[in-house]
Amino acid sequence: MSELRWHPLRREWVITATHRMERTFLPPPSECPLCPSREGKETEIPSETFDIVVFENRFPSLFPHPPEPAISSSNLYRVKPSRGVCEVVVYTPVHTGSLTTQSLERIYKLLLVWQDRFIELSHLPYVRYVYIFENKGKEVGVTLHHPHGQIYAFPFIPPIIRNEIISMKEHKRKTGNCLICDILAREQAEGRVIIQSPSHLAFVPFFARWPYEVFIVPKNHLTGLDEYDDDTLVDLAYILKAVLLKYDNLFSFSLPYMMVMHQRPSKDKSGLFHYHIEFYPPYRSKDKLKYLASVESGAGNFINDSLPEEKAKELRDLPPHNIEEVE
Repeated sequence: MSELRWHPLRREWVITATHRMERTFLPPPSECPLCPSREGKETEIPSETFDIVVFENRFPSLFPHPPEPAISSSNLYRVKPSRGVCEVVVYTPVHTGSLTTQSLERIYKLLLVWQDRFIELSHLPYVRYVYIFENKGKEVGVTLHHPHGQIYAFPFIPPIIRNEIISMKEHKRKTGNCLICDILAREQAEGRVIIQSPSHLAFVPFFARWPYEVFIVPKNHLTGLDEYDDDTLVDLAYILKAVLLKYDNLFSFSLPYMMVMHQRPSKDKSGLFHYHIEFYPPYRSKDKLKYLASVESGAGNFINDSLPEEKAKELRDLPPHNIEEVE
């Protein structure tokens, strides 16, 4: 069963998806459903080899043709079918490694895939927001170790994106400027940049909620991946890999993270939004995790027990020191 239930206090949709309790959980490599199929063993990918693969999630939260809700809707407790799309993006046929260990050419191809899926899914009449993301590591709840990410095509604008849009509109009304463009200028001036390329800036933001939180933002005002030309996509591949390498060099292990892409809503033609990637690594030190406890989860206020300026310097001092060092 899957449906959307309205939270009247928080004014946001909650997805109930009971079938996801049955999804595959950390199988051994020989049972990985994201590896290529082989004789006597068919996986989710019915091929003995592939480059990058996208397919609909077998345990989706949203469905192109959803079931009817289990309960009737009312004025207080609104219920809707969970219509949308959930896709899995498999980065490589190789079971081991991570996005960090992929070649620049493969990361560039992956960006092309993400670009294509953003465009294709945005055209669906019932889709209002396309959310591209990756959960890496058991610390953030990953159930499959094979390098992969996901895409959710929502029938609504998620609350965090909605709040960003409200803030961008208010800043534009007051100053005439793009909020993200102004943030870029301040971050560059105040020294929280960890690495930059010709077209992008990577920084630990002034308002970081996670100790090693990083934003990657295009210097030009681009609203979504579909506005990237080929040269800018190549540049994004370089700085994306540079940030990932810094993360893995931080504690000398493959750092878990949540990587999320924020771009304009699917039907938005205003030009207001400024595309960016956000990273949330859960480690606050080599052997300590940051947990979202009562203040974060119940009140919505993050507590960061470190200074963004210090963490920015820590990441900046790690290799690679410029994108020319990226291989």
